[in-house]
Amino acid sequence: MQTILGANGIIATETAKELTRFTKNIRLVSRHPRKVNESDEIFSADLLNQQEVLEAVKGSEIVYLVAGVTYQKKIWQEQWPVIMNNVVTACKKHNAKLVFFDNIYMYGRVNGMMTEELPYRPCSIKGKVRAGIANLILEEIKKGTLTAMIVRAPEFYGPGKTQSVVNAMVFDAINKGKKPMWLLNDSFKRTWIYTPDAGKATALLGNTPAAYNQTWHLPVNSEFPTGKEFFSLISSVYGKEIKYSVLSKWMLKIASLFIPDVRELMEMLYQFEQDYLFDSSKFRKKFPDFTITTYLEGIREIQKEASIKK
Repeated sequence: MQTILGANGIIATETAKELTRFTKNIRLVSRHPRKVNESDEIFSADLLNQQEVLEAVKGSEIVYLVAGVTYQKKIWQEQWPVIMNNVVTACKKHNAKLVFFDNIYMYGRVNGMMTEELPYRPCSIKGKVRAGIANLILEEIKKGTLTAMIVRAPEFYGPGKTQSVVNAMVFDAINKGKKPMWLLNDSFKRTWIYTPDAGKATALLGNTPAAYNQTWHLPVNSEFPTGKEFFSLISSVYGKEIKYSVLSKWMLKIASLFIPDVRELMEMLYQFEQDYLFDSSKFRKKFPDFTITTYLEGIREIQKEASIKK
């Protein structure tokens, strides 16, 4: 049995699709889980409840923690340590391997490439939370009490229910006939991961025994376009010039007074004040046959899906 904790989100969905290449026994766990594949087993559980997590993990060989928590500092501080403690406890009790789908907040401000060897230097409250839960896993691995891996991804983009800054401010706006927006500066280089690639790579790593007890950066395209270059690609796919606005920090500060989501984004703006370069060469060397979706291909899929919905 391979179990996904935090079902219904985009990474859970994409991972569940790909796991059918390795097993017919897939369990999807959340408060209100929904099947992705016809043969999936669904299991209702609250990850904040240790007893429910213990039951959800029972009988699992591999557990994927891909849950999302409401994007608020206070909730992250309250809930993430509880969730991670519950999951680690359950995996240890049932002798299950753990694959934790993580982000890059714990690295803090990075000049140059983000690699798996970087020390944790968070410069945000959310980053400190992520550093804490990642360190909990690493300490268990070091003690030999847990077989696990951390897989990391930068910001998402992609089709389906992909939730990210670039999807919300760019693609969703375009598809609604609104003017898209960009944050702070469109001259810095950026990295995004295509969500189907993220799910495929997570399933692959989870089913690669030699990949455990390590940290992995999930595969990304290494073109690193600037905001201007990214909009040029978008324009070529949509067949027209896509004009956009660049939001300055003072505009966002004003908006944060009235919009909670913008308020939560403010501590993360450092990511948009310089190049955002995510290195996945370790993964590419280990899995040279893995096909990474180009940005042009990814944008085409997003546009294609939007056209079908219309």
